[in-house]
Amino acid sequence: MSAIDFSDPATIAFLTEALTEAGVDGLEISRPGGQLRIVVNGQGDGRISSAETPPRTAASASSVVKAPMAGHFCVEHATRCDSEKSLPRSICEADVVGFIRVGQVMLPLRAGRSGLLTRLLAEPGALVGFGDPLFEIELHP
Repeated sequence: MSAIDFSDPATIAFLTEALTEAGVDGLEISRPGGQLRIVVNGQGDGRISSAETPPRTAASASSVVKAPMAGHFCVEHATRCDSEKSLPRSICEADVVGFIRVGQVMLPLRAGRSGLLTRLLAEPGALVGFGDPLFEIELHP
């Protein structure tokens, strides 16, 4: 029996659809290479948790938002994933700064830190994998 490829968007879309149809609230899978968490909420607030960012040190003045799973990277919630808001822009930790699209599901990416969103590190519409860098945030002192 071969291992399931959790970096495959088709696999994630299948799992998400199966969870929704079964009425399951979510799924979390942890392996040495990473973690996949799909949360399905019947009130339209489905989400995927963000990858942890390292704690800020005195030498670190920026943080990177990483892909929590494989999918197509979108800057804005739209049918097309190629629109881009102007950068740099000020954000707070709860702001949605992008999305991972898996099939027809758009999963929000929260900033996780307050600061200045300075750089886009992945092309809009690109297929990204778990842990791929997406945005750079210059942290407020």
